[in-house]
Amino acid sequence: MSHSHGNASSANDPRQPLAAKPYTPRPVAPEDLPVDYSGFIAVILGVSGVMFRYKICSWLAIIFCAQSLANMRNLENDLKQVSMAMMFAIMGLVTNYLGPNRPAAKK
Repeated sequence: MSHSHGNASSANDPRQPLAAKPYTPRPVAPEDLPVDYSGFIAVILGVSGVMFRYKICSWLAIIFCAQSLANMRNLENDLKQVSMAMMFAIMGLVTNYLGPNRPAAKK
């Protein structure tokens, strides 16, 4: 079978290159975007890291902040949420590692 690049193959080609349009995604309203669960979890973990002084919660909040930053869709709302979660996580780490020690449990 020989492939010819003449008029015979282009005459049988049903595609129309002039009618092709580039793909443009439909605009989605910010209210219709899916919920950013990793940002929400980061806020919850950051707050619990500060309030209850759990180091693991603060570290997990930073990890979830990074995940939320990587998957950010709506810049305005997500950036506010991620920055708040990052503040809580950093505040929790500072108070845990540099703050006064927790009182020892009485026996």
